[in-house]
Amino acid sequence: MSFQDIYISMQEGFSAMTWRELIAVIFGLASVWYSKQENILVYPTGLVSTLIYVWICLEVGLYADMGINAYYFVMSIYGWYAWTRPTASGTSPKITWNSLNENILSITILLISYAILYWVLSNYTDSDVPYWDSFTTASAFVGMWLMAKKKVENWIAWIITDLVSVPLYAYKNLWLTSFQFLVFTGLAIWGLDAWIKSARQANTNHA
Repeated sequence: MSFQDIYISMQEGFSAMTWRELIAVIFGLASVWYSKQENILVYPTGLVSTLIYVWICLEVGLYADMGINAYYFVMSIYGWYAWTRPTASGTSPKITWNSLNENILSITILLISYAILYWVLSNYTDSDVPYWDSFTTASAFVGMWLMAKKKVENWIAWIITDLVSVPLYAYKNLWLTSFQFLVFTGLAIWGLDAWIKSARQANTNHA
């Protein structure tokens, strides 16, 4: 595909942009921003964005991404509860790193969910992007789970998810969403740095 073809495709994609996609992007960006700030508003803004994307993904045939957005919705409710639930000491949960076993579990969940999703998409749907769709969904599945647990590594999962999602949504002619994931990548890198500093500060205070 030439640069001119890409430019024409971008023009067509932006001209076909719906108010639903615009609202989903705005709330999605707000959610990532609040996550970086460790602000509880990450969850209500995320709920709005994910509900709209369930609708959008169904329409364009991104079935695994539709499923992961439904999962986001459920995990947002859980994360909202987990972030506001005091610890045994009466304080809010702190940002921490995964243990070795938690890293192994995260990678295992990623691989198993990817294999299952790819098999389902390849055999039971008309998806033309089963490899991409399965991978972004599996990595986002892990990212959302780790974010609810306030683990630093959630940002690594999101960076991987966002980078792969940029060309995936561009391929589906959802250029605004593709651009959103490009911004998400930058915010996720920023969030990773902020959470690393927060985890180090928590360790220093604990010591």
